[in-house]
Amino acid sequence: MRATETTACVITVSDGVTAGTREDQGGKRVADYLYTLQFMVERRVVADDLLQIESTLRTAVADHYALVVTTGGTGLGPRDVTPEATRNVIERLVPGMAEEMRRKGLEQTPFAILSRGVCGVAGRSLIVNVPGNPTGAVDSLKAIAPVLKHALAVLRRSNYDHALEKD
Repeated sequence: MRATETTACVITVSDGVTAGTREDQGGKRVADYLYTLQFMVERRVVADDLLQIESTLRTAVADHYALVVTTGGTGLGPRDVTPEATRNVIERLVPGMAEEMRRKGLEQTPFAILSRGVCGVAGRSLIVNVPGNPTGAVDSLKAIAPVLKHALAVLRRSNYDHALEKD
């Protein structure tokens, strides 16, 4: 896939999907939503394993995807290690995005506060952790959709000048 601001890699983090005992509904719904935002999307699946998640994230960044979305592994379960793997890969946090996803999620369910997902920058890729629940995953992306294209434009352009931007 050609590296542009509209390339996305959706990584489903799930032991069940990896083992073939569960269908990847979250990854499919996330990809479908990103298609509506005009992204070219590739999907990958990885087990709930810190090193495997890190490796898959590093590969997606090396493959120059503008946006890398993980779905799953953000809760309180003992194998929910997606945020830790993401922190090991990113160079800078983007806390406002994760905060907004949780804030908007709380409008739908009190369980949104339990999401430990993070957002951050690795190289010129934006990595976003969303919940494994398909509805929660898409709602999380909808929460940041108004700023997503701008964030990717700033991140991908080395000569971006905020001063030229109109309010």
